[in-house]
Amino acid sequence: MSIKTIQLHDMVALTEDTQAQRFPSGEKILLRRGQVGTVVEELEQGKAFEIEFAQIDGQAYAMLPVTAEKLMQLYYEPIELATAS
Repeated sequence: MSIKTIQLHDMVALTEDTQAQRFPSGEKILLRRGQVGTVVEELEQGKAFEIEFAQIDGQAYAMLPVTAEKLMQLYYEPIELATAS
């Protein structure tokens, strides 16, 4: 079985509550465990990622770096299992 690592433009979810700042206002907000975001940049050779959080209409409200272990990759299709020969 091949497990895909997190890549640019992947949808991910936070695995724990995380404080952030709403932009452009700078107001402190709490992003909850399970909050969905999009990977917009790889940092530290894949150890962290810049994640953009946006409303359903696509309007971004926060962007912050998150370490890979605090992210859950989301899948839209099943992973094919290799058949035994």
